Amino acid sequence: MKDRSSNIAGFWFVLPAMLVVGALLLYPVLSSIFFSFTNRNLLKAVYGFVGFQNFASILQSRDFWNAFANSMKWTAGSVLGQLVVGMLAALALEKIPRFSGVFRTLLIIPWAFPAIVIAFSWRWILNDVYGFLPKLLNAIQITDGNISFLADPQLVFGVALAINIWFGAPLFMINILAALKTVPSDQYEAAKIDGASGFQRFWFITMPHVRRVIGLLLILRTIWVFNNFELLFLITGGGPAGMTTTLPIYAYRTGWGLRQLGMASAITVLLLLFLLILAAFAFRLVSRWERNPTK
Repeated sequence: MKDRSSNIAGFWFVLPAMLVVGALLLYPVLSSIFFSFTNRNLLKAVYGFVGFQNFASILQSRDFWNAFANSMKWTAGSVLGQLVVGMLAALALEKIPRFSGVFRTLLIIPWAFPAIVIAFSWRWILNDVYGFLPKLLNAIQITDGNISFLADPQLVFGVALAINIWFGAPLFMINILAALKTVPSDQYEAAKIDGASGFQRFWFITMPHVRRVIGLLLILRTIWVFNNFELLFLITGGGPAGMTTTLPIYAYRTGWGLRQLGMASAITVLLLLFLLILAAFAFRLVSRWERNPTK
């Protein structure tokens, strides 16, 4: 009886927070689903239901598929790059006996700053008129003149991708480093005695202990990066010529640029469905890892 009363009291304590979170989450989702079936335009007060017409128009749009392809490349490149850089940094910090705290603090600096600070700092560094990097490359005669990193269609996507990898890698580094601390040292010692190589020790001892953390990070970062809007928009604005226009930027331009809220809502609903399917598949894979830790 006492446990039941305690559970009821705990429920009433968390209920206000649950209601606030639910309202903030459910209202945007439900309103987007509702408007996706309408021809809602921000310049018109009257609108009506159009069924699946918005979805049909979007799926037939070349701009949508270009934005979807950019989102896929942006997400895959960013997440895999952050994983590799974060893993290498964590392994390096694990082997550093002295001043590891100093190096850890320095490496986590990018993650500590807001996206707007990161974006405008890199725009200043890469500016082709007064930017530090173009002027430096020109001064040491690596390039002829100042390069327009953020205006060249052949460079802009790779440059923005490198910035996002630099920005997000510290999250992988800190979490993987924490997981590395849980690996028993006697397993490494036994493997050395048995003649296992460095790669074998990494693959058969380190990876089984950290892959659950890596799996969860991959899921969370994939969802976050695929939905991310502010960093890429602040750096490139989606240009030049749509080279860096991802689905969130495309939805923003459709809704607030063209004022077609119904079409923009349909884009976000398709984005939500895609991420739900992707997350379900990823969580199923992580669950299988947990059931079969040696496979």
